[in-house]
Amino acid sequence: MSFVLRYGLPLALSVFFGMQVAAYNRETTRIAQISQADLISQIRAKKPLLILDVRTKKEYDVGHIPGAINIDFKELKKRIDEIDSFKNATVVVYCERGIRATFAIATLQQAGFQSILHLKGDMSAWRSNSLTIYSN
Repeated sequence: MSFVLRYGLPLALSVFFGMQVAAYNRETTRIAQISQADLISQIRAKKPLLILDVRTKKEYDVGHIPGAINIDFKELKKRIDEIDSFKNATVVVYCERGIRATFAIATLQQAGFQSILHLKGDMSAWRSNSLTIYSN
């Protein structure tokens, strides 16, 4: 007797979605992070890296990390060619609190980017620590 017939569709769907969430969480826990201090050091040392702000343009215009470029995480897949030259460079990704950055990192990984770091604390921590913010 199949699982669905024996236990019912709602339970089968719960098990399926639970497995999907567990797999997603396993993948996201492997994301390497970079501290704010280490990012500042790399910026000052003029290390070749891409700082990618995946928030909305409006959020970016209000304030962003120096040197960051903006591609909304919803547009990243269709605009990936704009940053293709950074496939073998270090890419630091951030959003406001981390959720959008996680999705963006998955998109970058699927596109073949090799060295991706998530900014620890994202923009909210950057702002809380009164670090330099540029605005448009």
